Amino acid sequence: MNYKVQSDRIQILDKVDFNPEHILECGQVFSFHKEGNVYKVYPSSKYAEIVETEKGYDIITKDVKYFIEYFDLNTDYSKIKKDLSKFEILKEPMAFGSGIRILKQDLFEVLISFIISANNNIKRIKHILNDIRAAIGQKTEYGYAFPTYEQLLAQDEAFFASMGAGYRAKYLFNTLRQITPDMLDEWRKLDTISLQKKLLSLFGVGPKVADCVLLFGYGRGDAFPVDTWIHKVYNRYYPPLDNRTTIHNNLIAQFGSLSGYAQQYLFYYQRSEN
Repeated sequence: MNYKVQSDRIQILDKVDFNPEHILECGQVFSFHKEGNVYKVYPSSKYAEIVETEKGYDIITKDVKYFIEYFDLNTDYSKIKKDLSKFEILKEPMAFGSGIRILKQDLFEVLISFIISANNNIKRIKHILNDIRAAIGQKTEYGYAFPTYEQLLAQDEAFFASMGAGYRAKYLFNTLRQITPDMLDEWRKLDTISLQKKLLSLFGVGPKVADCVLLFGYGRGDAFPVDTWIHKVYNRYYPPLDNRTTIHNNLIAQFGSLSGYAQQYLFYYQRSEN
């Protein structure tokens, strides 16, 4: 990735391996919105604006170092796409979503966000999360930070219900009493299968949410979240199956350590067609 760093921005000199629409609209993150041609991104307590330039994009922020890591700018995505290009199923999806990058997100925020995402749509997920931020998050010059563990732990189930979480309110309330951020961080030492079992032991975390946390929170490339869109694309290219566990296992067997990247290209492409 060709980029330059200034005190108040990161200049991305590449429109092939970095595209904010591909990155932010591919289902991996909810802490952003678009105003006109500008993407405003607010993970954790940070903030950046992304604007297109003649040669690429400027990421304008006070937290340059944070967003270099957040957008994973030092990973060679051209190599990843080259390695995946041998799979015929990925040729059109990779061309369509060529600028996707898997973000390095805050693990705790990912867990809470994807519990809310269960059987939900992106517009509503973002609305719920923004309401939670506004209700209990720290006020910043750009809006509200994502609440800390302590701020969320102090809330009762009724609070989450009042934020629109619905039946997921009890999941949030109970999961917050099963974990701490330090515990989640300690789990990084586990292999992916053991880590998946830990996540599945949490209240309201099913296979799809667990795989999303593995991929987007822990950065495990050998995770492959299977939802309605992946189910559809699988049955489009392979002998039809209804069992999502089998679909999950078959896709990981095919894509191996690059499964997470393959999933993002397929998910983004399939959803765009519907």
